[in-house]
Amino acid sequence: MFEALTEKLSSVLRNLSNKGRLSEKDIDEALRQIRLAFLEADVNFKVVKSFLARVREQALTAKVLESLAPAQQIMKIVNEELIAILGGEPSHLKTADRPPSTAMLVGLQGSGKTTTAAKLALYLRHSGQHPLLVAADTRRPAAADQLVILGKQLDIPVYCEDSEVAPLTVCRRALRRATEIAATWVLIDTQGRLHIDETMMRELAQLKAEIQPSETLLVVDAMTGQDAVNVAEEFNRNIGLSGLILTKMDGDARGGAALSIEFVTGVQVKFIGTGEKTNAIELFHPDRLASRILGMGDMLTLIEKAEKAFDEQHARELERKMRTSGSDLEDLLWQLRQVEKMGTLTQLAEMLPGFSKLVPSALDGGEGNRMRKMEAIILSMTPEERHNPTIINGSRRRRIAQGSGTTTRDVNQLLNQFHQIQKLTKTVAKGGLPKNLMRMLGQSGRF
Repeated sequence: MFEALTEKLSSVLRNLSNKGRLSEKDIDEALRQIRLAFLEADVNFKVVKSFLARVREQALTAKVLESLAPAQQIMKIVNEELIAILGGEPSHLKTADRPPSTAMLVGLQGSGKTTTAAKLALYLRHSGQHPLLVAADTRRPAAADQLVILGKQLDIPVYCEDSEVAPLTVCRRALRRATEIAATWVLIDTQGRLHIDETMMRELAQLKAEIQPSETLLVVDAMTGQDAVNVAEEFNRNIGLSGLILTKMDGDARGGAALSIEFVTGVQVKFIGTGEKTNAIELFHPDRLASRILGMGDMLTLIEKAEKAFDEQHARELERKMRTSGSDLEDLLWQLRQVEKMGTLTQLAEMLPGFSKLVPSALDGGEGNRMRKMEAIILSMTPEERHNPTIINGSRRRRIAQGSGTTTRDVNQLLNQFHQIQKLTKTVAKGGLPKNLMRMLGQSGRF
């Protein structure tokens, strides 16, 4: 996410830091490079123009030019202006005066509405809500089947009917069903449609007028760049949007859509999709995203993910073991699986200040294979070997390698890594790392 933009902005700000005091010429040259970085990241030109004008106006004040650390002052200004163009404050879902509240998900075909509906339902359930999914896309083959399958996987109820039933009828009956089962949120998965198809847009506007949803959320693919902004403008003009959900943010190294869409349309991004897993959805925090873009990490989101992924009681026991180096390979296996729930290593590294620079060279590629290999090796061990890895001699290593489909070199590498991490975590524990980070970093073997 924002890999190219982060690298270029970091370079510009680093060059300013090396200059000491700054002149107007230095600032103009830095802004020129920032402009090029933004345009290459497919940020809307109106956004770029407004952003640079505001940054320049503040950067040329005496407070900045005469500061002992002018580069830090400029970074602060850039960070604040990034937050502003991203929307300022997080925008939460609006609830109805009387339950159930209703969210209608709209968008183009293939934008990920059905999957996003399931992700949002899971997010709401984790927030203490009781969601009901509604399959109102009666035209796309297997649309309802897809939603039903996702609902079963997540243990979330789904309302659907035969494809001959009109979407409006499906929605009305679903709302009655929601009242019967005491659902607090109804998430309606509508049919995908082109924003230039006037007939289908009128149909969607009529559906919205009848249902009167609490939220009308456009699901849009962030990887389409400025096309995403154009789609959002048209949907907002035709039906009126209350919020946006940007999908595939993990696959967009440029980030132009995220940086442009709220400024151009006036509609705030409420959620972002960060992966294929059903828990890969985040509330959109402009300040946290701005921090990631500038390479300063996002520790709050990282800690939140850790708290959701880790069982509190087990984590406390593991923390105690870490402080005495009493953990074993069973603990390593458990923690590997917990960290997997939080996302890929690349995504986690982006949230650690300074670690995003490692992503292109050290972390990309083969991560999934490495993780599966480590799990296979541990699962090929006997319970005794997992609890006491010191007994694993040469013959045992050959047997483990054969059973896991790996090599003895792979087994040796895992065992050596485990012993090194035991020493490291014991040392770090004495230094008093925050508990949440201790639990997260502990025996994962991934940092």
